[in-house]
Amino acid sequence: MNDGEDDVKACIVVIDDDDLFRESVAQNLLDAGYEVRTFADGPSALEALNDDADADLVLLDWKMPGMNGIEVLRHLREAPLAVPVIFLTVLTEQIYEEAALLGGAVDFIEKSRSFAILKRRIELIVAGSKQRAQPAEEVVGDADATRVGPLTLHRGSHRALWQDTEVPLTVSEFRIVALMAGRAGRDVRYRDIYDLVRGEGFTAGQGPDGYRQNVRTFIKRIRQKFRDIDSAFEAIENYPGFGYRWRDHGE
Repeated sequence: MNDGEDDVKACIVVIDDDDLFRESVAQNLLDAGYEVRTFADGPSALEALNDDADADLVLLDWKMPGMNGIEVLRHLREAPLAVPVIFLTVLTEQIYEEAALLGGAVDFIEKSRSFAILKRRIELIVAGSKQRAQPAEEVVGDADATRVGPLTLHRGSHRALWQDTEVPLTVSEFRIVALMAGRAGRDVRYRDIYDLVRGEGFTAGQGPDGYRQNVRTFIKRIRQKFRDIDSAFEAIENYPGFGYRWRDHGE
């Protein structure tokens, strides 16, 4: 990881068998000031990362010959290499996005999205990862920390604590929790949650309401992470057909 001056950009690894696309993304990242390492296949990338894990984020294609993206992700997690992974792919079916998120990826972005959107997602994820790497005493006292019942949110570092135990949320998951907790006791629509993560007006899944299943997948993973800490966790309430609500502990 880069831990020098604030203006030192992160190291991004791009794994994609499409030469033109890989080179195009790499050039955009270089122009944005990032350090970039590129690989045309999973095995060569894994070998290099095992030898030198100096990477802040991996951009990973799904459809590659020999070893596909989900297999690469599994090898990274088994290593274990804790580097955040974003799937950057032409696949749009909901089943792939769910598999990626459940497998440990932090985001899933279609290749058709603009580089500006990809760059912003990278900035958010890398910033959150760097803050998590700091000793706890350096960030627990953040001035932007807010409490909602047993939940503490450190917005600057994207850290969430439940009953003073850190919940290992991704940046996207943190933003969802912060949105709901910030409206504790009020309903939050599926569309509001999805727009927060993917961008306003973005569509996914089958049909005009396909995004709802994507939101359900996010909420399922978030609930499980809280329940791993507190088996009695019930702060996220369902409102079928509408969305979710964070329980107001003052009720």
